[in-house]
Amino acid sequence: MADALTFPLLSALIWFPVIGGLLVLWVGNRFGHLTRGLAMLIAVITLLLSLPLAMQFDTTTAAMQFEEKWLWIERFGVYYHLGVDGISMPFIVLTSFITVIVVWAAWEVIQDRFAGYLAAFLIMTGLMNGVFAALDAVLFYIFWEAQLIPMFLVIGIWGGPNRIYATIKFFLYTFLGSVFMLVALLWLYQQGESFSILAMHELPLALNAQIWLFVAFLLAFAVKVPMWPVHTWLPDAHVEAPTGGSVVLAAIMLKMGAYGFLRFSLPIAPDAARELTDLMIVLSLIAVVYIGFVALVQKDMKKLIAYSSISHMGFVTLGFFLPFVIYSANGNLTGAALGVEGAIIQMISHGFISGAMFLSVGVLYDRMHSRQIGDYGGVANTMPAFAAFMMLFAMANSGLPGTSGFVGEFMVILSAFHADFWIAFLAASTLILGAAYTLWMVKRVVYGKIGNDQVAALKDIDGREFSMLAVIALFVLAMGIYPKPVVDVLHVSVANLLEHVMLSKIPLVP
Repeated sequence: MADALTFPLLSALIWFPVIGGLLVLWVGNRFGHLTRGLAMLIAVITLLLSLPLAMQFDTTTAAMQFEEKWLWIERFGVYYHLGVDGISMPFIVLTSFITVIVVWAAWEVIQDRFAGYLAAFLIMTGLMNGVFAALDAVLFYIFWEAQLIPMFLVIGIWGGPNRIYATIKFFLYTFLGSVFMLVALLWLYQQGESFSILAMHELPLALNAQIWLFVAFLLAFAVKVPMWPVHTWLPDAHVEAPTGGSVVLAAIMLKMGAYGFLRFSLPIAPDAARELTDLMIVLSLIAVVYIGFVALVQKDMKKLIAYSSISHMGFVTLGFFLPFVIYSANGNLTGAALGVEGAIIQMISHGFISGAMFLSVGVLYDRMHSRQIGDYGGVANTMPAFAAFMMLFAMANSGLPGTSGFVGEFMVILSAFHADFWIAFLAASTLILGAAYTLWMVKRVVYGKIGNDQVAALKDIDGREFSMLAVIALFVLAMGIYPKPVVDVLHVSVANLLEHVMLSKIPLVP
């Protein structure tokens, strides 16, 4: 049981990688593989520290577990308050896992200032874990903003030719959106005299106030997801970011925006969420359908995968707001939990699949220094092992049954049928569009005749690359074949969230 654990596990998951990253930075580049080995050791220990969260997690309660709470700023009642439930816990484990993969991927590839590169990802890991664990609004906001700094440096220093433009655009979009969230949190503190996120969930609020709060949170979280039309920073950031930066952006940072809806927007402003459901459904479906067509015309592999991420995250926000449509249509919540749970599973699955897709592009880029689809062709003839992995991840990205990509999408579509046939029909179009743009890319890059002499000279993946891709493939297949362990973790917390958001918070006027 989590209660029996006295070790401050969540604090360790936040501060151990941060301190470890600073240590790697201090050791510097002069020790070569020793520095890389130290970074890998810190990443692996962080992952091992996250395993008790999963193994000792009590799936029968929606209460926060592994809680830590100490008074931090007495005057304003700010606490260092950490805790996880079934919604947040999986993302801390996923973050810790992805960090190991990123350090592994950079082992031989990053030669210039590699200590700073590895340190940035370790520090980022601790800060992102803090986002998922924070139960105090001030603490959440600090972690939320602080994790932008290492990513800013990763893109700005180790990125491509247009990295400065992409970095500034990424920072301005995400930072400016977050300013509105800060205003909303300060206003909530004035109303309830507490920065406790759980206390904010219980605060009675008039509908107008809820709508303003919902819009403020939307400006922060929609940018981070990103939702259409505030998505334009993501393709630029992905194209210019090094492989590790793209992996973390897609696998973890986008999920933080979606997580914000579940932790803030829905439980704090449920009546506003109900009023604005149609808007959110429309924006989500535009992301699913329109951005899918945009992905079809991309010539850059990373740009195509970036637009694919936006389309798949549209599925996530769709799943979050389906319960309101279902309740208004049927007067009950039959199938509602399926949508929210499917959306969260889609987030976790997308973390594996998108990370694997960007790693696959990175493998090719390391050999040919090109991301253009037209520069390849017939890669399977010279890199058969790599081609097998890329095909598996492409099929998972298309939602093939038996892979993790199918589970979340199927659950959301099934839930959408409880709401409205046409919502389900438009959502299901992603299965066609996803297959179209993903398999079109794989056909031109991997199959056919060898495109040029550079492709003919390619060498297949080595042991490091094989093991890296194989580990992710294992999770993609395991989650696709047997998703029950993940669903069991989510179920009680999602049910508790739905019970909460279906109750009005508008104060009764005597």
